[in-house]
Amino acid sequence: MTSSGAALTHALGAVAAAASRVPGQARPAVLAERPDATVVRGGRLVAKAHAPGTDPGELALRLRVAAHPLLDGVLLPPAPLPDHGGALSTVLLGRTVSLWPLGEPVDRDDPDSAPWAEAGALLARLHTVPPARLPGPPPQMRGPVSAARAVARMLASGPGDPAVLAAWHGLPPWARGEAPQPRQVLCHGDLHMGQLVRHPAPDGPWCLIDVDDLGLGEPAWDLARPAMWFAAGLLDPADWGRFLGAYRAGGGPAVPADGDPWPHLDAAARALAVQTAATAVAKAAQEGRALDGAEQSVLDTCRRIAEVKCSSTPGDDPRPARTRR
Repeated sequence: MTSSGAALTHALGAVAAAASRVPGQARPAVLAERPDATVVRGGRLVAKAHAPGTDPGELALRLRVAAHPLLDGVLLPPAPLPDHGGALSTVLLGRTVSLWPLGEPVDRDDPDSAPWAEAGALLARLHTVPPARLPGPPPQMRGPVSAARAVARMLASGPGDPAVLAAWHGLPPWARGEAPQPRQVLCHGDLHMGQLVRHPAPDGPWCLIDVDDLGLGEPAWDLARPAMWFAAGLLDPADWGRFLGAYRAGGGPAVPADGDPWPHLDAAARALAVQTAATAVAKAAQEGRALDGAEQSVLDTCRRIAEVKCSSTPGDDPRPARTRR
C-alpha cells in the first residue's frame, strides 16, 4: 500500500469509527481496495472512497435517491456524515466519500446460497419505483458508459481481441453509451452477487448496495449480467430460473410476464459479455498471463456474438443450444 493509500485508509476508518461512536478503534478493517473504490470498516459503519473523478453532484443525487423512503428495503440507505450537517457525502484527501451501515455480504465460498430469487425480487421493486417521485431528477444509469470504458481499457493495454471488438461494434449505439437508452426506469446499473448484503448484519433481509451507477435507463441492463452468465454456461439454469421468476413475479418491466425473455435482454446481455471479456483481456494482458477458464468462457460467448447480427430488436440468439429455454 502506498503512503497516500495508507493515509486514505486511516482517514476512512477514522470517519466510520467516529460515526459509530468507537473512536478508539485501533486499526480500520479494509473491506475493499481497488482503483475505483476503497471501503473501510470502522465499528458498525463502513466508509467508501468513490472512484477518482466521481462527479460530486451526481453522486449526491444518487445518495439522496438511496435514502428516499420509496427505496426502503430495496437499497441500503447511506448514513449521514458526522459534523457535516446531515450531508451524505464529503471530500476527503481528494476523494468523494460516503458512509454506510455494515451489511453481511453473500458468502463467496458457498455459491449455492447465493440469493438469486431475492435479487430478482429486489430488482423488480427498484424498477417499479416512479422516478417522478424521487429527488432529482436522478442522473442517467451508467452501465453503458462503464462498458465503453472497459473496451477503452482493453485497447489501452494492447491491440484488443478481434472478437470482442467485433461484438462491441455490433451493439446498438445506446448499449455503447453513444445514444439515449430506450427507456427511463430507475436501474441499479451494476448488478451482481457482490451488490447484495443482509442488513442488519448478519441475518437481516437482503438489500442492494453500491449506487455509483444508479440512475434512469434501460431496465434490461440490470438483468443482463446474469443473462450473460447463463448464456456463457457460468450460471446454473435453476439459479437463472429463480432470478427471472422472482423478477417477473414482482412485476419487473424489463421482460414480459411470460414467454422467452431473450429478445428483450439481447442487446444488454451482449454488451455485458463484451464488457466482461474486455475487462478480462485487459487484466490478463497487464498481468502477463493467459485467460482463466471463466474468462475464456466469456470470450467464447463474445465470439458467438460476433458471428450474429446484434440489434436493439429481437435477433439471432448467441446462447449455446443447451442453454436455450
